[in-house]
Amino acid sequence: MKEQIIDSLVEIGAVKFGEFKLKSGIISPIYLDLRIIISYPDILRRIADELQSICQQLQFDRIAGIPYTALPIATALSLAADHPMVYCRKERKKYGTGQIIEGVWNKGDRVLIIDDLITNGDSKLETFDIFIESGLTVKDVIVLIDREQGGRERLQAEGYNLHSAISIFEILERMKYLKQIGEIQYNEIFEFLQNNG
Repeated sequence: MKEQIIDSLVEIGAVKFGEFKLKSGIISPIYLDLRIIISYPDILRRIADELQSICQQLQFDRIAGIPYTALPIATALSLAADHPMVYCRKERKKYGTGQIIEGVWNKGDRVLIIDDLITNGDSKLETFDIFIESGLTVKDVIVLIDREQGGRERLQAEGYNLHSAISIFEILERMKYLKQIGEIQYNEIFEFLQNNG
């Protein structure tokens, strides 16, 4: 299943090479544009199936997607796992109910956080704080792709467990094996990832 997902992401152009500024401010030679998967329901379904196999080993009350890219992934997982979902707004509503956490939940509920990928973990911790301040419990996080740049260690140091479906190194290995990238490009990206974690 992993190889099918990797191949599909490469095929639709979600794996890009060049110079890209990441949210962390780092300039990266590889970028994973997972926003486009919403246009490919078959890929989204495969991703949900892969994440469901991970979440079966975990205890939680609600699935929680991080806006925006992870919302369709979390929704697909919620449907596949038949498990209720909530999400944290980017900012509190200034009208209506004024909610920052949308969906139905109870104080003390344990939320399983879903996101598309992780780099250094900063944005995850900001979101966890909002859930915790609202009275929810966060312990486990599932990401589709781990960029292997320190996020896992950062979350672990704060008491959270990161579960990832795919490592960025698995993507690079697969692309090198299929001759979609050459040895030089592979080595350059590998070295960048190793030195920017």
